[in-house]
Amino acid sequence: MAGTIGVGLVGYKFMGKSHSNAYRQVAHFFPDVALQPEMKALCGRDEAGVKAAAAQFGWQGYETDWHKLVARADIGLVDVSTPGDSHAAISIEAANNGKHVFCEKPLANTLDEARQMLAAVERNHVVGMVNFNYRRVPAVQLAKRLIDDGRIGNVYHWRAVYLQDWIMNPNFPLVWRLQKDQAGAGALGDLGAHIVDLARMLLGEITDVTGLLTTFIKQRPVLAGTTGGLGAAGGQAMGAVTVDDAALFLAQFANGAVGSFEVTRFAKGRANYNSFEINGSKGSIVFNLERMNELNVLFDDDASDVKGFRTILVTDGGAHPYLSAWWPSGHIIGWEHTFTHGVYDLLNGIAAGQAPAPTFEDGVRCQAILDAVERSAGSRQWVTPDY
Repeated sequence: MAGTIGVGLVGYKFMGKSHSNAYRQVAHFFPDVALQPEMKALCGRDEAGVKAAAAQFGWQGYETDWHKLVARADIGLVDVSTPGDSHAAISIEAANNGKHVFCEKPLANTLDEARQMLAAVERNHVVGMVNFNYRRVPAVQLAKRLIDDGRIGNVYHWRAVYLQDWIMNPNFPLVWRLQKDQAGAGALGDLGAHIVDLARMLLGEITDVTGLLTTFIKQRPVLAGTTGGLGAAGGQAMGAVTVDDAALFLAQFANGAVGSFEVTRFAKGRANYNSFEINGSKGSIVFNLERMNELNVLFDDDASDVKGFRTILVTDGGAHPYLSAWWPSGHIIGWEHTFTHGVYDLLNGIAAGQAPAPTFEDGVRCQAILDAVERSAGSRQWVTPDY
């Protein structure tokens, strides 16, 4: 019979909802999970809001002070699903209290903070894992296996984009994701971190980058009840956007491959278009998150009369990781399942005393690449990440 671990989750909005669902579902669909999560407390500053969310999402109770949460004796795992400006403080204090830490991506707002977080989990001998959930899409896992098995030969090209369009309206307000002191970066950190992590997982380390960052709309309306606005005609308070709206960069990999990355929240018509293409000496692989149960592949060893890209429906529970826990073959899974997969691996890792990838070390390396892109955009030079 599996043991249990008390979980405390800081943050109850978008990511908090996703993580709550994962803790609720994991033991029901993965009965072999080594530790069953006990959803002890949800934490947020707005008492009315967090109390309602705790009841809705299935938490036993709530806290309004994260310092109190991370010190609780009944909690062994602290989940950090807050904006980036509090990742380091919460994670470090949780680790210092002997808690394992599951942190949303990117690991921190700065490379220095990320290194401090890694040092904290190592010093306290606790598990630290970053929630790069797209690693746990079964189609991505298949892509990894095909590359590792040599099916596409020597890899030459990585080509990735992550495109959204949710802030294109100039009247969209100045939310926290558009403020560097809270978010750390714009599209680069929010979206670029994901495709950087996928590139590292699938192809290996990046050795050099050269990048470009741009902000299309430089001022936005300030939300009611917040400060920092600038006076504007008609009395509308405006505030400065201090992050990038779009980022593009080129990369060189240690294995000799070259890569291109593009992220933006100004791609009209794209809601959550996370896609990569990998070209090798014997074949190619294409993935699109908006069709997450599919993988497009091409292999040189196909017969000449059927050459070309084929679409594989990656839903066979006997062939691909995680799927045996869900539905019969051919029945698709969704975005939320990737969080359950991550929590499953996390709980098994805690039981085994081994942090599952992506570890905090992976988070630091991703942060080093994002940092290098920012420095390159400022200098207009090639930059080597400071691993």
